[in-house]
Order: sequence, then C-alpha cells, then structure tokens
Amino acid sequence: MNYSNLFRIAIRALMRNRLRAFLTMLGIIIGVGSVIAMLAIGEGSKQSMRTQMSSMGTNMVMVMPNFQRRGGVSLGASNSTVLKYSDVVALRNDGDDLAAVSPEVRASGQVIYGNQNTQTTIYGVSPEYLGIRKLVIKSGRIFNANEVKSMAKVCILGQTVVENLFGAGADPVGLSIRIKNLPFTIIGTLEDKGETGMGQDQDDLILAPYTTVQRRLAAIDYLNGINASAVSEEKSADAMKEVEETLRRTHKLKDSEENDFRVMSQSELIQTVSSISDIMTILLGAIAGISLLVGGIGIMNIMFVSVTERTREIGLRMSIGGRGKDILKQFLVESMLLSILGGALGVIFGYLIAELAGSLMSISALITTQSVVLSFVVCFVIGVFFGWYPARKASNLNPIDALRYE
Repeated sequence: MNYSNLFRIAIRALMRNRLRAFLTMLGIIIGVGSVIAMLAIGEGSKQSMRTQMSSMGTNMVMVMPNFQRRGGVSLGASNSTVLKYSDVVALRNDGDDLAAVSPEVRASGQVIYGNQNTQTTIYGVSPEYLGIRKLVIKSGRIFNANEVKSMAKVCILGQTVVENLFGAGADPVGLSIRIKNLPFTIIGTLEDKGETGMGQDQDDLILAPYTTVQRRLAAIDYLNGINASAVSEEKSADAMKEVEETLRRTHKLKDSEENDFRVMSQSELIQTVSSISDIMTILLGAIAGISLLVGGIGIMNIMFVSVTERTREIGLRMSIGGRGKDILKQFLVESMLLSILGGALGVIFGYLIAELAGSLMSISALITTQSVVLSFVVCFVIGVFFGWYPARKASNLNPIDALRYE
C-alpha cells in the first residue's frame, strides 16, 4: 500500500470523528502554542534588554568596590571606602585605552519644588559622565569644571523627576529645587531614555557635580564607583586590564592579595544578562513542553480507542491480503497526522499568544525559525512514539478473531 493511499485513509478516518480528532489535537495545540509563545517572549525580552543596554554604550567600563568581608562574613560593597578620586586621576593619566573617566557618588533623598516632592537618586559625576553613559542634554547645559571645583549647587534633571515635580512637557531650567533641604539651581534636563529591560527607570535621576554630592549631600570622602569608556568596543578587554593594573598599583596591592575592587564591561554585562535570559527561556519552554507529553498521551489513548472500534475493519483488510506492516503504517500515519496538524495549529496559536503577551508587556515577541522547526520535529516524534504501540497492537490482531469481534 503506497503512502498516498495511507494518507487518504487516515484523513477519512479523522473526518468521520471530527470533534474527537480536534479534542485529541487540542493537547498538542496547547503544548506547541505554549512552547512557541514562551520561546518568542524570552527571545524578545533578551533582544530588548540587549538593545537597551547597548544604548548605554557597549564600550563602557565600570569599576565598583569589592565586597567587604569580616570574619568570613560578607558586609557588602556599598560602604567600601577603597575608591578615591586619586584613582580617577591615575586612570585619566595612565589609561591609554580609555577615552573618558568619571567618578560617581550616589545619594538618595527627597527633592522638593513648591508643594511637590519626589524621592529619587542623585548622582555626583563629572562632565564626562554624559558621554560615557550616552546621555543627551534636552535643554540647558552641563555643569563645567569650575562648578565642579567650587562644589556649586547646580543640577540636571531626568524626565521622570521633571514630570513628578513640574508636570509633563515642562522646562524647569533656571528654577530652584531643594535636595535634602539644600537649594539647587536647575541648569539642564536630559532626554528621555525609558526603562531598562529589567524595569529600571533610567530617567528617575538627578546629576550634579561629584564634589557637591560627595561633600554637601553624602558627606563622604570616597567614591561609590568609577565609570569609564574604552576608545572602542574592540578595546574593552584591554581597557579592563589597564584599569585593573592601574588600580592595583594605586591601591598598593601585593601579588598575593585579591583585588579590593571589581571591573566589569558593558559587553560582559550584556552577555551575563543574555545567558540568564536564555536559561529562563529554556526553563519556561521545558515547563510548557510538559503539556506536549500530555497531548501525546491523549493521542495514544484515542488511537487505542480507534483500534478497538475498527477491529472488524482491520480483520477485513487482512482477510483480503492486507499485511501486518500495512495495518501498522495505516495507524501510524493517522497518529502522525493528528500530531503534525496539531503542531501546525499550535504554531498559529503560539504566534497569537506571543503577540498578545508582547503587546501587554511592551516588548516585541520574536518567533525564530528554530523554534518552529523544533516544534514540528517534536510533534513528529510524538506522533511516532505514542502511535507506535496502538499501531503495533492493530497489526498483530488475528484476522479471524478480528472478523468475529462485536
């Protein structure tokens, strides 16, 4: 019996029980749709995070204090005093692979204008910070070297702070606000950058001279971090090595001592986030794939029912010359057809779910060719695996007993 006849017989058998066939395929449809949707959302989230993080500068190098330990217990890095402005000077003087270096001092506090107030983070930086972080002035200007040296009480607002204090579309340049009860003059605002892929608002910040934040707001003599940019993305690794060598020298660390600071590039951070996203996507896809197993069991169950219902038909086919392998192929093709049709409908279902979820999550769901091909391969395997035993049972029936079956 050729395969075209086998497909026609299988289609007629399925058409005789349309509702039952559809309900059997439903498990496969839901399973494939779930896997497609999960993989599409995961891939879309990863691409969105990579794009947003790349917009901050792929050649960025960040220096942070290392975790403090006391008695074998980690005390965290937030209160570490190892980074000083002298480190920034050393990096500027010796960093051949560094294009710009900026200190960073952070302080959190309430910001007040009139009867409006908001809680935000104030970043004390140097003018090079904007170029390193790819921040753009929307209106006004950046503070200059004299204002940094004199600890001037001037600041630049992110758009979230502008909206919270002055309303959407306002231009507050020239106005005065109070940060921790100190008056600051607004000399500029930043272009809107939106949220990161991890949900962090990049516009909820205030920039001020690092000397002002360090002395007047945070009252500390150390830095919370150092931001730098390599001369090019290709030089990021060389820049990181250069930063490490320079800071080990300025910190007077011996060869046997570990670094009291951490150096990380934006490229490394992007790779780390991507790998975490990949793991989460695979995990979610695997969980969704469990429903494919349930769908396969449903196919096996309905094929057993089909074999029982058509026992006399099987006996009749055998009595007029049908061989066991022909009967095996007949039911195997029917099982595979159920699975593959369910997979095709599942891909469409998954695409619709991914688009809906993507619009709700404000990301672009990305369905890859690999995920579609994988789904069809899995459906084919399920059809063969779960249809084999019922088909084998049908092919082993005794023709005489089958014809007598009531």
